[in-house]
Amino acid sequence: MSAVRNTGRAATVLAIVCVSVLVSQAAYADKDKYGNTGDTEQSAETGDDGTVSVTVGGVVFDHSKNGSGDSAGALTSSTSWSPPPCWYAPKYTPEQLQKYLEPIWEAGSTGYEWDAKQREKYNADDEKKGFNKDKSGEGYWWGSYVDKSYPPGWDSCDEDYFWVDTGDAPPANIENAITPEILAELAYAEIRVPGTEVTLAPAEATKVNLPTWAWLDGAEFKPVSVTASVEAIGLEATATAEPVSLEIKPGTPDAETYPASGVCEINDGRIGEQYEKGKADETPPCGVKYLRSSGDDTFPLQATVTWEIHWTGSGGAGGDLPDGEFGATQDVEVQEIQAINR
Repeated sequence: MSAVRNTGRAATVLAIVCVSVLVSQAAYADKDKYGNTGDTEQSAETGDDGTVSVTVGGVVFDHSKNGSGDSAGALTSSTSWSPPPCWYAPKYTPEQLQKYLEPIWEAGSTGYEWDAKQREKYNADDEKKGFNKDKSGEGYWWGSYVDKSYPPGWDSCDEDYFWVDTGDAPPANIENAITPEILAELAYAEIRVPGTEVTLAPAEATKVNLPTWAWLDGAEFKPVSVTASVEAIGLEATATAEPVSLEIKPGTPDAETYPASGVCEINDGRIGEQYEKGKADETPPCGVKYLRSSGDDTFPLQATVTWEIHWTGSGGAGGDLPDGEFGATQDVEVQEIQAINR
């Protein structure tokens, strides 16, 4: 399932079209790690269970079923796919947008003509209806958000703020408006999986021509998931990662792997099989045999686990995302031996 079924869609950074460089820089400078800005009453808090909550707009990530531990890490897509760099979602109530924009206009940093057009667009001089205050509680002004790492394309969402009534779809010309699929892609980027240092046996240094068994702690390798949601409009999606295989690369061409492909399929939740005394003459279901010693050095054995990603979301939406991979390298000492005590 290396093919991409759900194409990542670009998403957005907070910027007003044609706004001056000065104002744009000020807007970008205040973004927090979830693409929210400090110019509203938005805030992000992390609970003891790993849940991150954000007020009004933005994305809420629930990490309570995610992988953890010092060795846990982010997945790398097995294809060229990457999560969206920016997106549009509810950002301001009418009162919040007024609170944000009016100080900018008063400062005059964008020029009188531009400010005047903006005031007209938002009907700012109407005390009761300006900024859609007569529709408070019936919708939100949508704006752009940017991925916390500012990947290529982070500035591609340059639409001005637009109003969406609660329950309505955003304008058809807005390609990167938040959807369950986009939420799933953002959740994918938040997934963390266990480290992949394999256990090798028989114990101590590996011996030349001795089949070495390899396995991972099955208790740690179970499905993990992250849920992303936009509470203001009741959208959510959960991305789930399930381990499917372990690939072993011995770190030298003078070695053989078990199976020959080096890819150990995961069966019944087991990744490889634990070595037990008396099995030295048996062929391990997952392992390696070194054909020469490492001398005074070691061989860099690489172990990589592939994780399948699927997602479910609001309205019965769901599908698959590209496989993810996470691996680690460990040093293996291989010694010569003339006789093996079994």
